[in-house]
Amino acid sequence: MTGVVVVRGEAELYERAGHLFEAATTELACAANALRTWMGTHPKILPRQRASKVRKLFRLSTMLDPAWAEHARVMASHGADVRVSAHEVNETILLDDRVAILAGDESRGARSYSVITQPEVVHGVRSLFEAAWRGGTDLAVHEAEMAELRAAVPGVVDALNAGWTDEAAARALGMSVRTYRRRVAELMSALGASSRFQAGVRARDLGLV
Repeated sequence: MTGVVVVRGEAELYERAGHLFEAATTELACAANALRTWMGTHPKILPRQRASKVRKLFRLSTMLDPAWAEHARVMASHGADVRVSAHEVNETILLDDRVAILAGDESRGARSYSVITQPEVVHGVRSLFEAAWRGGTDLAVHEAEMAELRAAVPGVVDALNAGWTDEAAARALGMSVRTYRRRVAELMSALGASSRFQAGVRARDLGLV
Protein backbone atom coordinates (compact mmCIF):
# COMPACT_ATOMS: atom_id res chain seq x y z
CA MET A 1 0.00 0.00 0.00
CA THR A 2 1.18 3.53 -0.75
CA GLY A 3 -0.24 6.94 0.11
CA VAL A 4 -3.84 6.67 1.30
CA VAL A 5 -6.11 3.71 0.61
CA VAL A 6 -9.79 3.82 1.64
CA VAL A 7 -11.56 0.53 2.34
CA ARG A 8 -15.11 -0.22 3.45
CA GLY A 9 -16.08 -2.47 6.29
CA GLU A 10 -14.10 -4.42 8.87
CA ALA A 11 -13.76 -7.49 6.65
CA GLU A 12 -12.01 -5.59 3.85
CA LEU A 13 -9.82 -3.74 6.33
CA TYR A 14 -8.79 -7.02 7.94
CA GLU A 15 -8.02 -8.47 4.52
CA ARG A 16 -6.02 -5.47 3.32
CA ALA A 17 -4.27 -4.36 6.51
CA GLY A 18 -4.13 -7.33 8.87
CA HIS A 19 -0.57 -8.19 7.80
CA LEU A 20 0.65 -4.72 8.77
CA PHE A 21 0.31 -5.62 12.45
CA GLU A 22 2.90 -8.36 12.11
CA ALA A 23 5.28 -5.88 10.50
CA ALA A 24 5.04 -3.43 13.44
CA THR A 25 7.87 -4.19 15.87
CA THR A 26 8.28 -0.93 17.81
CA GLU A 27 4.85 0.37 18.77
CA LEU A 28 1.13 -0.22 18.39
CA ALA A 29 -0.89 2.81 19.50
CA CYS A 30 -4.70 2.92 19.40
CA ALA A 31 -7.48 5.35 20.25
CA ALA A 32 -11.03 4.06 20.77
CA ASN A 33 -13.98 6.42 20.65
CA ALA A 34 -16.86 3.93 20.51
CA LEU A 35 -17.90 0.69 22.16
CA ARG A 36 -17.43 -1.23 18.92
CA THR A 37 -14.00 -1.05 17.35
CA TRP A 38 -12.71 -2.94 14.35
CA MET A 39 -10.06 -4.64 16.49
CA GLY A 40 -12.82 -5.86 18.74
CA THR A 41 -14.53 -7.50 15.77
CA HIS A 42 -11.28 -9.21 14.77
CA PRO A 43 -9.65 -10.45 18.01
CA LYS A 44 -7.10 -12.47 16.00
CA ILE A 45 -5.32 -9.20 15.27
CA LEU A 46 -3.91 -8.72 18.78
CA PRO A 47 -2.07 -12.06 19.06
CA ARG A 48 -0.49 -11.35 15.65
CA GLN A 49 1.02 -8.03 16.62
CA ARG A 50 4.66 -8.10 17.74
CA ALA A 51 5.18 -4.49 18.81
CA SER A 52 7.31 -4.12 21.93
CA LYS A 53 5.22 -1.17 23.14
CA VAL A 54 1.42 -0.98 23.17
CA ARG A 55 -0.58 2.12 24.07
CA LYS A 56 -4.37 2.35 24.19
CA LEU A 57 -6.38 5.54 24.65
CA PHE A 58 -10.07 5.10 25.46
CA ARG A 59 -12.70 7.79 25.36
CA LEU A 60 -14.16 8.24 28.83
CA SER A 61 -17.69 7.26 27.78
CA THR A 62 -16.53 3.84 26.56
CA MET A 63 -15.17 3.09 30.02
CA LEU A 64 -18.62 3.41 31.57
CA ASP A 65 -19.37 0.00 30.11
CA PRO A 66 -18.16 -2.72 32.55
CA ALA A 67 -17.11 -5.02 29.71
CA TRP A 68 -14.86 -2.37 28.16
CA ALA A 69 -13.48 -1.40 31.55
CA GLU A 70 -12.52 -5.05 32.06
CA HIS A 71 -10.98 -5.14 28.56
CA ALA A 72 -8.83 -2.15 29.48
CA ARG A 73 -7.71 -3.79 32.71
CA VAL A 74 -6.79 -6.98 30.86
CA MET A 75 -4.74 -5.00 28.35
CA ALA A 76 -2.94 -3.21 31.18
CA SER A 77 -2.23 -6.52 32.93
CA HIS A 78 -0.54 -7.73 29.74
CA GLY A 79 1.79 -4.74 29.67
CA ALA A 80 -0.13 -2.17 27.65
CA ASP A 81 -0.02 1.46 28.74
CA VAL A 82 -3.69 2.52 29.00
CA ARG A 83 -5.11 6.00 29.43
CA VAL A 84 -8.58 7.52 29.36
CA SER A 85 -9.54 10.77 27.63
CA ALA A 86 -12.46 12.99 28.60
CA HIS A 87 -12.51 14.32 25.05
CA GLU A 88 -13.80 12.77 21.85
CA VAL A 89 -11.08 10.90 20.01
CA ASN A 90 -11.29 9.53 16.50
CA GLU A 91 -10.68 5.82 16.30
CA THR A 92 -7.04 5.64 15.27
CA ILE A 93 -4.37 2.96 14.97
CA LEU A 94 -0.68 3.80 14.60
CA LEU A 95 1.85 1.14 13.65
CA ASP A 96 5.39 2.29 14.38
CA ASP A 97 5.91 5.51 12.43
CA ARG A 98 4.92 3.91 9.15
CA VAL A 99 1.16 3.37 9.10
CA ALA A 100 -1.92 5.18 10.41
CA ILE A 101 -5.45 3.79 10.18
CA LEU A 102 -8.34 6.21 10.66
CA ALA A 103 -11.96 5.13 11.04
CA GLY A 104 -14.56 7.06 9.08
CA ASP A 105 -18.33 7.26 9.42
CA GLU A 106 -21.09 4.80 8.69
CA SER A 107 -23.40 7.18 6.86
CA ARG A 108 -23.20 5.18 3.61
CA GLY A 109 -23.48 1.72 5.09
CA ALA A 110 -20.26 -0.12 5.90
CA ARG A 111 -17.82 1.98 7.86
CA SER A 112 -14.91 3.43 5.90
CA TYR A 113 -11.27 3.22 6.98
CA SER A 114 -8.33 5.16 5.62
CA VAL A 115 -5.05 3.25 5.61
CA ILE A 116 -2.29 5.86 5.41
CA THR A 117 1.38 5.25 4.62
CA GLN A 118 2.38 8.70 3.38
CA PRO A 119 5.04 9.78 5.94
CA GLU A 120 3.93 13.41 6.27
CA VAL A 121 0.32 12.43 6.95
CA VAL A 122 1.30 9.65 9.36
CA HIS A 123 3.40 12.20 11.26
CA GLY A 124 0.44 14.59 11.48
CA VAL A 125 -1.87 11.86 12.78
CA ARG A 126 0.74 10.86 15.36
CA SER A 127 1.01 14.46 16.55
CA LEU A 128 -2.75 14.58 17.15
CA PHE A 129 -2.65 11.25 18.97
CA GLU A 130 0.24 12.39 21.18
CA ALA A 131 -1.63 15.54 22.16
CA ALA A 132 -4.67 13.47 23.16
CA TRP A 133 -2.43 10.99 24.99
CA ARG A 134 -0.78 13.71 27.06
CA GLY A 135 -4.21 14.94 28.15
CA GLY A 136 -5.39 11.46 29.15
CA THR A 137 -5.67 10.00 32.65
CA ASP A 138 -3.78 6.88 33.66
CA LEU A 139 -6.10 3.87 33.91
CA ALA A 140 -5.38 3.23 37.60
CA VAL A 141 -6.28 6.81 38.51
CA HIS A 142 -9.38 6.67 36.34
CA GLU A 143 -10.56 3.40 37.89
CA ALA A 144 -10.35 4.82 41.40
CA GLU A 145 -12.40 7.84 40.35
CA MET A 146 -15.05 6.04 38.29
CA ALA A 147 -15.84 2.80 40.15
CA GLU A 148 -18.89 4.19 41.94
CA LEU A 149 -20.23 6.00 38.87
CA ARG A 150 -19.93 2.92 36.65
CA ALA A 151 -22.03 0.90 39.09
CA ALA A 152 -24.70 3.62 39.17
CA VAL A 153 -24.87 4.26 35.41
CA PRO A 154 -27.72 1.83 34.48
CA GLY A 155 -30.04 3.13 37.21
CA VAL A 156 -29.24 6.77 36.56
CA VAL A 157 -29.78 6.40 32.81
CA ASP A 158 -33.08 4.58 33.36
CA ALA A 159 -34.21 7.40 35.63
CA LEU A 160 -33.21 10.05 33.08
CA ASN A 161 -35.00 8.25 30.26
CA ALA A 162 -38.11 7.80 32.40
CA GLY A 163 -38.18 11.51 33.22
CA TRP A 164 -38.29 10.96 36.99
CA THR A 165 -37.81 13.84 39.38
CA ASP A 166 -34.52 13.87 41.27
CA GLU A 167 -36.34 12.97 44.45
CA ALA A 168 -38.12 9.97 42.90
CA ALA A 169 -34.94 8.75 41.19
CA ALA A 170 -32.87 9.05 44.34
CA ARG A 171 -35.47 7.17 46.34
CA ALA A 172 -35.68 4.39 43.75
CA LEU A 173 -31.90 4.05 43.58
CA GLY A 174 -31.40 4.15 47.34
CA MET A 175 -29.25 7.27 47.43
CA SER A 176 -29.59 10.81 48.61
CA VAL A 177 -30.81 13.50 46.23
CA ARG A 178 -27.42 15.17 46.51
CA THR A 179 -25.61 11.97 45.52
CA TYR A 180 -28.00 11.36 42.63
CA ARG A 181 -27.45 14.84 41.28
CA ARG A 182 -23.70 14.37 41.55
CA ARG A 183 -23.92 11.09 39.63
CA VAL A 184 -25.99 12.78 36.92
CA ALA A 185 -23.40 15.56 36.61
CA GLU A 186 -20.59 13.01 36.43
CA LEU A 187 -22.43 11.03 33.77
CA MET A 188 -23.08 14.14 31.68
CA SER A 189 -19.41 15.05 31.90
CA ALA A 190 -18.32 11.53 30.94
CA LEU A 191 -20.62 11.53 27.92
CA GLY A 192 -19.84 15.09 26.89
CA ALA A 193 -23.54 15.93 27.18
CA SER A 194 -24.85 19.45 27.70
CA SER A 195 -28.24 18.34 29.05
CA ARG A 196 -29.82 15.43 30.89
CA PHE A 197 -31.86 14.55 27.83
CA GLN A 198 -28.73 14.45 25.69
CA ALA A 199 -27.00 12.26 28.27
CA GLY A 200 -29.85 9.76 28.12
CA VAL A 201 -29.78 9.69 24.33
CA ARG A 202 -26.01 9.26 24.15
CA ALA A 203 -26.08 6.50 26.75
CA ARG A 204 -28.60 4.61 24.60
CA ASP A 205 -26.59 5.21 21.43
CA LEU A 206 -23.48 3.85 23.13
CA GLY A 207 -25.30 0.75 24.30
CA LEU A 208 -24.90 1.53 27.99
CA VAL A 209 -28.54 0.56 28.66
